[in-house]
Amino acid sequence: MNRDTSTAISCSQKVIKCEACNNPLKNCNFCNSCQVSLCKECINKRVEKNKSITNNEIWIIFPECEYHPHHRCEGQCQQCDVPVCIKCIIKSHQGHTLLDIENIYNDKKEEIQKETQEIKSKLLPKCTKYNEDTDGEITKSMGKYVELEKEIEKQRKVWHQEVDNIFNKLSSITQSKKVEHLDVLKSHQSKLKNLIADMNETVKENQEMLKSNKVSQVTSFNSRLKKYRDIPEVIDVFIPLLKTNAVQERELGIELGEYKARLTWTSMKKLLVKSRVIATFPTGVKPLLRVVCAGDDKCWVSEKGRTIRCVEKLGSLHDTVTPTLNSSSDSPVPKEEELICISVNKQGDLIYSDYNNRTVSLYRHGRSEVVITTPNDWKPAGLCTTRSGDILVNLYNGDQNKIVRYQGEKVKQEIFKDENDKPIYGSGEYMLFVAENSNGDICASDRNSDALVVLDKTGRFRFQYYGTPAKRKETFNPNELVTDSLSQIIVTDWTNDCLHIIDHDGQFLRCVDDCDLSRPRGLSFDSEGKLWVGLYETGEVKVIQYTE
Repeated sequence: MNRDTSTAISCSQKVIKCEACNNPLKNCNFCNSCQVSLCKECINKRVEKNKSITNNEIWIIFPECEYHPHHRCEGQCQQCDVPVCIKCIIKSHQGHTLLDIENIYNDKKEEIQKETQEIKSKLLPKCTKYNEDTDGEITKSMGKYVELEKEIEKQRKVWHQEVDNIFNKLSSITQSKKVEHLDVLKSHQSKLKNLIADMNETVKENQEMLKSNKVSQVTSFNSRLKKYRDIPEVIDVFIPLLKTNAVQERELGIELGEYKARLTWTSMKKLLVKSRVIATFPTGVKPLLRVVCAGDDKCWVSEKGRTIRCVEKLGSLHDTVTPTLNSSSDSPVPKEEELICISVNKQGDLIYSDYNNRTVSLYRHGRSEVVITTPNDWKPAGLCTTRSGDILVNLYNGDQNKIVRYQGEKVKQEIFKDENDKPIYGSGEYMLFVAENSNGDICASDRNSDALVVLDKTGRFRFQYYGTPAKRKETFNPNELVTDSLSQIIVTDWTNDCLHIIDHDGQFLRCVDDCDLSRPRGLSFDSEGKLWVGLYETGEVKVIQYTE
């Protein structure tokens, strides 16, 4: 006990005895720590005694009672969860369960000791190590980000150089055309100037002759009108137009005459683990063969018959096209009489092939116009439009298939045989479905070979996919196919009721087999990248999200 902790309190006039020696007290000295009245001698004795307490011992100081001055609380009321003194127990907490506050104190001290020990021995070292590791990660990350920023700046220069190369080429073409055209115009102008000088000389000579009275001079005159009347007209020089366009904010294009350049943006989407059906709607067409999106809420569909319909998501009919087919043709017909294939161009106009009439037509503003007529013995079947505006058309002669690239009616490319002069596509009764990938590859589903065949834009073989990695029960039976913004190829598998997704190098990624796709056939994308799948037997279209 420390003398400073004792408080001398003036007591009442009644005789108060020292609770240690029982002697009367002249002045009341009350020890708050001991909760007793003591005389001066006993106080001194207690102070001297407390000095002998070892340093390992702790003198507990009980809390002063909030309600009873000069009293310390040595108990804790369990019901009220408050410290109590002896008067509290008598007056306010009778019958309550009381706990020794010193035991509570000791238990808390033990809890504090355990917590302190665990923090010091386990948590603090662990946190310190994590802090050091994090410091190392910060240093490592900063280094990597420095390298990343350097690489970005490097690529910035590469990309800028690529753009500069494009526009340097455009400037070079422009300068070359300008020099060529100006040379032509200046040469033409030089001829005109010479002709003008010659005419002025002739006029002068004729005027002199008119003044002459010499018969021989006049009779020797020869007219030059025939020469002068054939005046070369002003040359109409064709100056190439600069054309620019953006395709769904994913591609920038620029053209100057025959020169074309493209900058393509690739999305960073990734495949979903589980695909989701966003919508299902009927088309009223059974069996359903073709599906091509014509916006976000409608699509063109076709069947075995002679009608192409544009239907909305709600199932209502929006438009109808009825090609004039030559039913008297005795030409070989592809399996299942697939006389019509459909696609849309960059402007969203319908393009369709007319097998028997050997034509490909454009349908716009309610009217059809023939844009391609194929050679004799070759009939148009599968087709697609390309990013450059060309049309890839599968031509079929009853046994063999080839793919022809048309620019207008002009044939720009034929794909039929490989570098070893062997047919690229299998022979048989099936036509091809065709799609162009964003990297320029030409993709075709060849049902005669049960394979997906991919060539580069020059027609050189890249790879074939036979469906083996997908591990399906039935043989791979490819039908319609499309490509997405990730350059992935999606193809319907008729016999296995699923879709195969392959990357641009032919690596199998996954199957979409979790959307109840019974006999999938038609396939298309809307502008948001959702996949529209036509079901052959039910005539329904399912809109599927397979990336995020």
